[in-house]
Amino acid sequence: MAQVNPGWPQAFACHRYQALADGPALIITGAVHGNEVCGAIAIRRVMAELERGALSLRAGRLTLVPVANALAYRLGQRGGDRNLNRNLAPCDHPRDYEDHVANWLCPLLAEHQVLLDLHSFQSPGQPFVFLGPADNDGELEPFVHAAREEALARRLGVADAVDGWLSTYALGVERRRQAPAGDARLAELNADPRYGVGTTEYMRSQGGWALTLECGRHDDPAAPEIAYRAILNTLAHLGMVDAPDPAPQAMALLSLYEVVDKRDDADSFARAWSSFDSVRQGELIGRRADGGPVLAPDDARIVFPSPRAQAGQEWFYLAKPSARLENGQS
Repeated sequence: MAQVNPGWPQAFACHRYQALADGPALIITGAVHGNEVCGAIAIRRVMAELERGALSLRAGRLTLVPVANALAYRLGQRGGDRNLNRNLAPCDHPRDYEDHVANWLCPLLAEHQVLLDLHSFQSPGQPFVFLGPADNDGELEPFVHAAREEALARRLGVADAVDGWLSTYALGVERRRQAPAGDARLAELNADPRYGVGTTEYMRSQGGWALTLECGRHDDPAAPEIAYRAILNTLAHLGMVDAPDPAPQAMALLSLYEVVDKRDDADSFARAWSSFDSVRQGELIGRRADGGPVLAPDDARIVFPSPRAQAGQEWFYLAKPSARLENGQS
């Protein structure tokens, strides 16, 4: 039996609702990162409405997970022992709390067809949705449900989308393998070919489809409302409640193509960047601890600038506009 730390939360919790009529199997997760609480707030609001009859499930199966990572949530930080959303897979010999979470969460995800994962971010910026890849039969992330993801993304109530996560993250992982981090566990994780796989990537690997909704800054009071509206719109779009399918809206898409890691904790940004800020080729983005400049290699947009990132972890991403969504109003 795997060793269990008595200081960890000793149980996991989810809430399942089954309608009389057949329909999709949807799972909605919050607090995969413990300091991202908007999803937990919104999910509990929906649970309360279901319990008092203000909202009724008319078709399918709905599973709600307000807090996926209970240890990180209790601590009020991104991870408990590590980042759950970077190495999510069942583990025969769990070593940290997140391994135990994965052994519970991965089979739960695999029981469903659709995942909506609710997150928030550190720096200022507008809410956006992460899409999976376009349909493909490649080795990294083969996929056949892109049209379904795009149709739901257009109904979540946000105007911006981002794709290219796993391919860009894989680029960063390969660089980290060539320059291992000083922390032995982090170096081990960086060497794992699954590193970068989180909830949505795991869901797709099991034949399902999934979206990550970034609801705004962690402390944005509007973020829980954005999450709540996205849940209701998802239920309506999938025909699981008695509500009309929301009208699809036009979206702008950025595709990630580059990730830049912190090399030292003292690396710093030249200014306070927000997600989707534009940079021009040659513009100063930040400086390394030794004073060396970090310049934009191209005209691009910054995504997920993380001034408090640790050395050896992603500091910011770069993205470019994509025409992938321009031809459809699914």
